Amino acid sequence: MKNNIVNIKKNDILTLPVTGMTAEGNAVCKTDDGMVIFVPMGAVGDLLSVRILKVNKTFAYGKIEKVLSPSPHRISVDCPYFDKCGGCTYRHISYENELEIKQQRVTDAVTRIGGIDGLKINAIVGSDRIDGYRNKAQLPIGKSADGKAIMGYYSYHSHRIIDCMRCRLQPEIFTDIMDTVREFIEITGQEVYNEQQHKGRLRHLYIRYGEKTGEIMVCLVVNGNGLKQEELLVKMLKEKINGLKSVIINSNREKTNVILGAKNRTAYGTDCIEDELCGKTFKISPMSFYQVNRNQAEKLYSIAEKYARLTGDEVVLDLYCGTGTIGLSVADKCKKLIGVEIVEQAIENAKENAVKNNITNAEFYCASADEAAEKLRRQGVSPDVVIVDPPRKGLNAQLIETIVRMSPKRVVYV
Repeated sequence: MKNNIVNIKKNDILTLPVTGMTAEGNAVCKTDDGMVIFVPMGAVGDLLSVRILKVNKTFAYGKIEKVLSPSPHRISVDCPYFDKCGGCTYRHISYENELEIKQQRVTDAVTRIGGIDGLKINAIVGSDRIDGYRNKAQLPIGKSADGKAIMGYYSYHSHRIIDCMRCRLQPEIFTDIMDTVREFIEITGQEVYNEQQHKGRLRHLYIRYGEKTGEIMVCLVVNGNGLKQEELLVKMLKEKINGLKSVIINSNREKTNVILGAKNRTAYGTDCIEDELCGKTFKISPMSFYQVNRNQAEKLYSIAEKYARLTGDEVVLDLYCGTGTIGLSVADKCKKLIGVEIVEQAIENAKENAVKNNITNAEFYCASADEAAEKLRRQGVSPDVVIVDPPRKGLNAQLIETIVRMSPKRVVYV
């Protein structure tokens, strides 16, 4: 008997094949009549027994009751938190298949959404390492039902914290830091932040790591100006964490989902840590953008440089430059580098990074990308190459028009 759209209702159990994946990582199943069912943790090629959880007019959501016939892409899940935690999406399938899915997302964006046909799309450059590569962690802190401190990642599409003792995407030293902070909370009885009530003090544990240098920053985000017994926290971290360079207290008193507040105070060590990337040394502050996978960043910047085709005579405009990593990595291959970033602290870091690396042909401006680009255009600045590495929302229409009017020879979009 065919599955029927009209008769599908909550708690029905259907037998469905998985034919695709969404951008969020949900499996796509279709009934015989064409109704789409979205199912977490499926894999293309699966035959599933699916329980319907929610029904809309043209689509529904379900969960796997049983994998009747597994996809050839399925692998054993090596993380006990995967089915609850929202930190990973594809841990149940092979890395090769994950790259295929992401390749298809790019193809769909260019052809189906962008309406561009015949454009060559190169194969994704995969990572040599798929575990332990993250150099940053932002971990919400809460309390369990029995009053113990918990930290980890939010469950998928929620603000419910999954207590994660170890994340496989993070280096082992992050687990040691988490354990130390847990112990500190238990010893001192720190008040943990309650998001609903906007009460309590300790909100997030934020860790940054210079993989090449070994330098570590531990940042505690607090609903206030500080913590009780900060000296004890510093002492415990110094005793247990090799490479500890900086302990920062970040104040965030706002009722917001934004993790970091505007005010930082250094409780121990330095305001920044350093790392090496593409043969250059970079300062990293709590507010700085820095690619979370250092080794992949080197591959990425190498490809960006290749597309820029620099000969040494070009003026390069680096928009959304952050701490200057992309632009400074090519500064010795161009005549002049102009970097633009809206975060003031990141621009200060970029200027310091230029000095640290003996780069004298770079200028950095603190402004929004579209405002700065328009100002430079009016000043008659004509970049030969424009590099953009925007937030996920991409470039706005005004900035695109300004870049067009600048008439660069090449635009490299990261």
